[in-house]
Amino acid sequence: MELLNPLNDPQFTARSQTYTGTAGTVASWPSGPQGVLVWATTDAYIRVSTDAVVAATTADTPIPAGVAVPFKVPRTGVAWQVSAVQITAGGTVYAKPIAAE
Repeated sequence: MELLNPLNDPQFTARSQTYTGTAGTVASWPSGPQGVLVWATTDAYIRVSTDAVVAATTADTPIPAGVAVPFKVPRTGVAWQVSAVQITAGGTVYAKPIAAE
């Protein structure tokens, strides 16, 4: 089991955003973290991206409600975001930047 290191720098605070059948996107973070820990209050599709428009779709990664899942962050040197869209019901997505070391 790999232990994850939550980043405590003020620029890497945990953030949340509501979603429904319309994607909700968490405000962006600057480049730097190796990953992000994501969890949601309902089953959701998740996208982690550096795109200007990062809206999650049903083609993205599904995660179950209440389970924290680590995702790699694109290492491109630009800001990145997390987006979620409901599978069957709206909810809130939470995201916390992490490091693997």
